[in-house]
Amino acid sequence: MAEGPAKLINNTEDVVTEALDGLVHCYPHLVRLDGFPEVKVVLRRDVQQGCFRKVAVISGGGSGHEPAHAGYVGQGMLTAAVCGNIFSSPPVNSILAAIRAVTGPPGCLLIVKNYTGDRLNFGLAAEAAKAEGLKIEMVIVEDDCALPPPRGIVGRRGLAGTVFVHKIAGAVAEEGGTLEEVKAEAEKAALNIGTMGVALSLCTWPGLKASARMRAGQIELGLGIHGEPGAMLSNMQPVEDIVSHMLETILSKSSGYLTLKGGDKVALMVNGLGGTSQLELLIAAWNASTLLEVKWGLRMERAYVGCFMTSLNMAGISLTLMKVDDCILKRLDAQTHAPGWQNPLSFSGSRPSTGNIRPLPQPPQEHEESVSRPQELTKLGTVMEAAITAAANVLIDMQQDFNKWDEVGDADCGSTLARAARGILEDLKTRYPLNDAATTIRELGRTIGIHMGGTSGALYDIFLRAAYAHLKGVPHIKPSDWVHAFEAGTEAIKKYGRAKRGDRSMLDALLPAVDTLKEHVVRGRSNPVTAFLEAAKAARFGAESTKHMDAQAGRASYVNKAVSQGQPDPGAMAVAAWLKAAATAVERTLSAM
Repeated sequence: MAEGPAKLINNTEDVVTEALDGLVHCYPHLVRLDGFPEVKVVLRRDVQQGCFRKVAVISGGGSGHEPAHAGYVGQGMLTAAVCGNIFSSPPVNSILAAIRAVTGPPGCLLIVKNYTGDRLNFGLAAEAAKAEGLKIEMVIVEDDCALPPPRGIVGRRGLAGTVFVHKIAGAVAEEGGTLEEVKAEAEKAALNIGTMGVALSLCTWPGLKASARMRAGQIELGLGIHGEPGAMLSNMQPVEDIVSHMLETILSKSSGYLTLKGGDKVALMVNGLGGTSQLELLIAAWNASTLLEVKWGLRMERAYVGCFMTSLNMAGISLTLMKVDDCILKRLDAQTHAPGWQNPLSFSGSRPSTGNIRPLPQPPQEHEESVSRPQELTKLGTVMEAAITAAANVLIDMQQDFNKWDEVGDADCGSTLARAARGILEDLKTRYPLNDAATTIRELGRTIGIHMGGTSGALYDIFLRAAYAHLKGVPHIKPSDWVHAFEAGTEAIKKYGRAKRGDRSMLDALLPAVDTLKEHVVRGRSNPVTAFLEAAKAARFGAESTKHMDAQAGRASYVNKAVSQGQPDPGAMAVAAWLKAAATAVERTLSAM
């Protein structure tokens, strides 16, 4: 790993927060929610909580793609944007806060890029908002054309074409369209978009080293927007050849992703990935527009050239084509105040010097329950504390190992898990009612939902919620109850994550552990502590077996199979690690009593 370029930052932990502060300071029609430091939401200043008389349009995702997503907040585009940490889906509580802040009686449309973490976290927030009586709909954008069908359970990635969907949905909402109308036009746009990207160099995270995956003189075709490996590596070629290959891939009749015929009208987006000069973008735009008109006989009605959805400082471009008609062109041409859209804007009035932070809307108080650490721990509470502490500490200790195994994805699995583990250790001091096992499980899920984010955060939150539902109300929890709760959590991950055994995911560790626990506890083959230790061994064996599996879920599923061979799945290895640490701590604690 080579050293990355210097960054204009103060602290690697604060880059997203400070960037959003800069955005709302310079654009007075935008405002940030405040209340908790982990909530990173930007919304329109003129929208009052619960009183908005138009359909709210919300999008979001990991940061590092600026101007997406907060740069598209403004009249005529997004009502709010929810920002996660770098390349990490925002947690459920942040998304839910945004929904509550801007959704009025007409309802809210969520526009989500097709990544597992975004789907899960936005989906969980949508369900929670519906339970509160809010009208919520969701549109998934999957415009990536780089990889041939079929795409299996994960589908296609959401890329820069999502920005077109933001613009069209925002224009319909601004005109006063109903939630059904806004959703319908957003879905129509999403179905008529195709995107492909090419990288000339890889991005570097603030504070981290650059990957050495690409050699000098190479390009990577069909990559995602998180720095994950693309469809293929190639030697550098003239821009005309690169652009021609990208357009041929997007318009491929064999893939059927975007079907166009001569004479069809299209809009073209030439998107810089963060480290590409305007000079190069214009050269690419010239070649693309010429090829579209001369080679394919398409009518290019609009061209957008600039940085719309980046990948930090990556050198490269993506090309997006959208089939358009007069209605879609009207939406694209509608005025917007979103700073990231390329239309020139003029503002009246002056930026206020204070008051640009709005308090975070609070959830309904009647559903809240006060919880805290008990003054004295029972035997159960002591065991729970030992197990939680050991599990959290091993995730922190193995952070770099998990990141290394995650290089096939975006190399942040360990950082994400360690961030949640630190939050757990902090909450363990005062918050968890350790003598009440079920409620402690629920509170663990809340901590993870706040601190982890991304796909892992959503999956662990789902796991713990399902386990809590199984344990809730059980007066005297027996070992078999713990086994069935563990199984319920694992089945919930299968349901919402759409993965199964052998797909190279955390389930390859969880499912063997469930089988072992049921064999030893439910069928009475050994005592619960021994069963717990044996389950940890089974989880480790299952995690190690992922070295020889082809990924079918998560970002690794988009990567060339040869890249992941020989490396275990980091999520599965994490399950094995915390399960062994917790089991060992339980055995040691009980032996000392």
